[in-house]
Amino acid sequence: MPSLSRTDTSLFGRWWWTVDRWTLVCIGTLIGFGYVLVLASSPAVAHRIGDPRDMLILKQVAFLAIAGGMIIGISMMPPKGIRWLALIGTLIAVLLTAFTLVHGTEIKGARRWINIPFLSLQPSEFLKPFFAVMTAGLLVEARKTEKFPGRLLAVGLYAVIALLLKSQPDIGMLAVVSIVFLAQLFLDGLNVGLVLAAAAMLVVSFIAAFFLMPHVHIRVERFLHPTQQTAYQALTALEAFGNGGLLGRGPGEGMVKDILPDAHADFVFAVAGEEFGLVVCLLILFIFAAIVLRGLLRLVAENDQFVLLAAAGILMSFGLQAFINMASSLELIPTKGMTLPFISYGGSSALSVALEMGMLLALTRRRVTGERV
Repeated sequence: MPSLSRTDTSLFGRWWWTVDRWTLVCIGTLIGFGYVLVLASSPAVAHRIGDPRDMLILKQVAFLAIAGGMIIGISMMPPKGIRWLALIGTLIAVLLTAFTLVHGTEIKGARRWINIPFLSLQPSEFLKPFFAVMTAGLLVEARKTEKFPGRLLAVGLYAVIALLLKSQPDIGMLAVVSIVFLAQLFLDGLNVGLVLAAAAMLVVSFIAAFFLMPHVHIRVERFLHPTQQTAYQALTALEAFGNGGLLGRGPGEGMVKDILPDAHADFVFAVAGEEFGLVVCLLILFIFAAIVLRGLLRLVAENDQFVLLAAAGILMSFGLQAFINMASSLELIPTKGMTLPFISYGGSSALSVALEMGMLLALTRRRVTGERV
């Protein structure tokens, strides 16, 4: 197959020479790890829930294939197209998230899912990437048009999303969205004092959640005073890392996937630690860090305020999600039902993260001459 020339003017040729190929490689590597780890952990889970042995891995392969196609397709869009995608996506995601509060399926005390054929859809997963881009667009329009109430609309959108997430409840995702929003306001030039005041209010809100929301109180208490009865999953996951040592027990030799209900999803990082060891866990951590740091470095000299705010919000959302999953698996923070991007099992997670990375690649594409696409 002939190699692509830099003078290739086809759609794919222009895309190939302007997209961040190193980030693409990192994303592809994470998808590969996701396949291997779900392949290792899903048969035991499928057996426990009464599904055919290969059902979960076959579904995950389909999710990852669709996610890969979404990343490439979305990354070919211009920034203006990304803004329209975020607008339409935000409206749909908000409406579907509101729908879950009335007709959603309740799992483990939270009403976040809509059951459709072959998939339990979690609409709130899609709020994260769309919200970051929508907020960026509103803040930029406020700068361009003096009478446009961009910041007020952004605060209103945040309030709606925060209310929906609190009602489900999904405090972890609410924390991610809140931190991303504050970071974008800071990057947009909001007075530091106001940002710090908002951050203080956010901290007070989460302290109030500890006292007023029983499930939050229970999770924090389990984290602060863990016992084998109250913090079984977290302690078992932590033990799995110790059992794996430096190089792991070997593919398929781990035990944690046979005893943890969420070994293929929330605690897939523990499966990686037990079967492949500290070396692979550090490699996964390095890949996540590389995507975030490379993205931020590409934004250092960014002149387009919309690209800067949107891409920074996406990177922070992506990085926080990965951090929360890995930190909870290591018992560094209270356990939170948040997936590890591209690695944990789940269609909603895979597709929402694909949206994030597709939009990030689209926003950070460069022309061969160094100009923005």
